[in-house]
Amino acid sequence: MKIVSTIEEVRAQVKEWKKEGQSIGFVPTMGYLHEGHMSLIDAAGENDKVVVSIFVNPMQFGPMEDLASYPRDLEHDAKLCEEHGVDLIFHPTPEEMYGDQFYSYVDMDVLTKELCGLSRPVHFRGVCTVVTKLFNIVTPDRAYFGQKDAQQLAVIKRMVKDLNMPLTITGCPIIREEDGLAKSSRNTYLSPEERKAALVLSRSIFLGKEMVEKGERDCKRILAAMTEEIEKEPLAKIDYVKIVDLDTMQQVEKIDRGILAAIAVYIGKTRLIDNFMYELEN
Repeated sequence: MKIVSTIEEVRAQVKEWKKEGQSIGFVPTMGYLHEGHMSLIDAAGENDKVVVSIFVNPMQFGPMEDLASYPRDLEHDAKLCEEHGVDLIFHPTPEEMYGDQFYSYVDMDVLTKELCGLSRPVHFRGVCTVVTKLFNIVTPDRAYFGQKDAQQLAVIKRMVKDLNMPLTITGCPIIREEDGLAKSSRNTYLSPEERKAALVLSRSIFLGKEMVEKGERDCKRILAAMTEEIEKEPLAKIDYVKIVDLDTMQQVEKIDRGILAAIAVYIGKTRLIDNFMYELEN
C-alpha cells in the first residue's frame, strides 16, 4: 500500500493501473476511520484497485465549526486501510488541493437547501467542490458513500448525474454500535454521560421507522413521536427532525413516495445525525 500526498503521484499511479485495464474503486473520507468507513472500503473491494482519500476539507466547515479539533490519526487510518486491502491512500494538504488562490466552486440548488444545508450553509458547496476535484484526480469507476450522510449521498448522486461524470455512486448501509448509535468520528467528542445520552438519536429513528413500517403515513404524527422521544433527554438539543422526499430533499406531509426521515441533534456541543429511508413497494 502506498501513501501519497500530491495530485501528480495519484495521477501517475492511476494512469499505470488503467493501462493494465484495472478498475478503480474510491472511498473519499476525512479520516479517523472506523467500522463505517471499513464497510465502504470492503464494498470497494469489488474493484481491482481501491483508493482512499484522507482529507479534512476546510471548505465544508463553517467559521464556528470543528475544523481545528476534528480528530486526525493517519497512522491509525493507514493500518486499517492496509488490513482491508487498500492499494493507495491520497493524503493531501489544503495547499495541495486549493493552492494560493482558488476561485472555482461547485454549487447545487434545491437538494442542498434543506436539512443540513439550512444549519450549515457553506457545507454542501464545500462537499461538492472537493468531491468533484477528487473524482477528477482519481478518475474512479465507482465511488462509495455511507447512507448515514444520506443528504450528502443524494447530493453527490445528483451532481454526478447532472454533470455527466463517468462513474457509478454506491450507497452503503449505516453501521451502528452494538447499542444502536450510528458510527461517527464525532462520537469521540462525547463524554461518558453524553455518549449514553446520544442513544436518544437511534431510539428516535427506530421509533419513527417502526411507525412507518406499521403503516403510519402522516408525517406530522411520525415527527411528533420522534421529537417527543428526543426531548425526553435533557442533554439533547434538536437542530432538525424532518421527513423529506428521497429524491429532492424537500419536506413532505404524507408518505406516498420514497422518503428520508433525518435528524440532527446536539448532545452537549457535539452535533450528531441519523436517519432512516423508506421506499414504497411498487
